[in-house]
Amino acid sequence: MRSGRSTRGRTALMRATALAGALQVLLPNPAAARLTQMELARVAVAPPPDARAPLDLAFTEADGERAVTLAAVAGGRPVLLLPVDYTCGNVCDPMLSLSAAALEATGLVAGRDYGFVLVGLDPRDGAAAARRMLAADLGAAPSPVRPRALVGTAAAVDTLTRALGYGYVPDPGTDSIAHPAAAILLTPEGRVARILSPLALNGRDLRLALVEAGEGRTGSLGDRLALLCYGFDAARGIYTPLVRRILAVAGVATVLGIGLLVLLLARAGRVRRA
Repeated sequence: MRSGRSTRGRTALMRATALAGALQVLLPNPAAARLTQMELARVAVAPPPDARAPLDLAFTEADGERAVTLAAVAGGRPVLLLPVDYTCGNVCDPMLSLSAAALEATGLVAGRDYGFVLVGLDPRDGAAAARRMLAADLGAAPSPVRPRALVGTAAAVDTLTRALGYGYVPDPGTDSIAHPAAAILLTPEGRVARILSPLALNGRDLRLALVEAGEGRTGSLGDRLALLCYGFDAARGIYTPLVRRILAVAGVATVLGIGLLVLLLARAGRVRRA
């Protein structure tokens, strides 16, 4: 029963995060879009219970154009996964640059403490399109935080997005894709740990999220102690101090303890008088 409540709570938390307004939906040009309201309603992030990425899925890495699996890319580390449209003309570019900046601000080391992965949603976009996006947003020079950009077949992309509960809709009229602006944080085993807004990430919160998703394999002892005093605010998509809550609980426990002590002393006095 406890594990069931935990799973339901974790799922509710992720869905609340996805629906709280922190995750913007990237839509095609409204003047040319032909998507119906019913189609747009499918554009959302709603991971099923215990959602996890199939780590045996094969993709092609843009740099070097070699075949890799998600397991090889993850390498036993927590992974920040960004589903993107490599030819997106809306917010995919700032999604990438802001996520890279937040990851650099964590102080963690890419490739050692975490993985940073892009997956193209449009199977028609090949490795060249992914490399153009990386060069435009992050520059051609080597960077301490450079994602591994993957392209895949329609079947591989569909399998991954279905497993993660990530809904998107292609718009043939504008040759673009309506999709959520969401970063999916995976544990080393591929389980969905958090749904984050890549447009509102900061180094502190992202570090704590990576440490939490790493399940003891990432970060320092101080980070793990900090998680005892911080909690994830699903509505705001950030970690907030729980000190007030802890103090409130401690205060109630103190009052109850004093009340119990007074009651025991009163009973002891009546026994002695008798």
